Amino acid sequence: MAKEGKSWEERLAGEPDELTVDFVESLSIGKRLYKYDIVGSIAHAQMLAEQKLISKEEFRAIKEGLIEISEEIAAGRFKFEKKYEDIHMAIEAALVAKIGEPGKKLHTGRSRNDQVTTDVRLWMRDRIEILQAKITLLQKAFVKLAGKYAEDIMPGYTHLQRAQPIVIASYLLSFA
Repeated sequence: MAKEGKSWEERLAGEPDELTVDFVESLSIGKRLYKYDIVGSIAHAQMLAEQKLISKEEFRAIKEGLIEISEEIAAGRFKFEKKYEDIHMAIEAALVAKIGEPGKKLHTGRSRNDQVTTDVRLWMRDRIEILQAKITLLQKAFVKLAGKYAEDIMPGYTHLQRAQPIVIASYLLSFA
């Protein structure tokens, strides 16, 4: 359930030092995870509905609210408040403000640690797909360049010494 302040504030006798607040804050970095947090939250809400822990109407409200929040963030209209130390709390608080009580049920059956690992895993999957596409382009460039030098010879080296003549294309294709 979204709280009005930091998740750990009720355990402190007084106000935390500003350096402490800055040290534990992750919202500035976590903003890039918003899409993944919302996708994970929609999937979690769907599971809650399938298990009859929330109604279909509550699921619909949660899903629509999360989609609206995602659109607001993408358009730069979402106001990230420093009082919410991470992306999960910021999105959950915005959802509760937008749809009320059903938004509070989204946290049922999962921890923020679950959210973090899910978000990072989904983010990494996207980054890996981007990297794979770039590697494929690089491989194609090596193959194209090898075609250009299919007949040309260069010295092959072993132990930093010239060993035998090799075709440049063979050398280039060793990287593809």
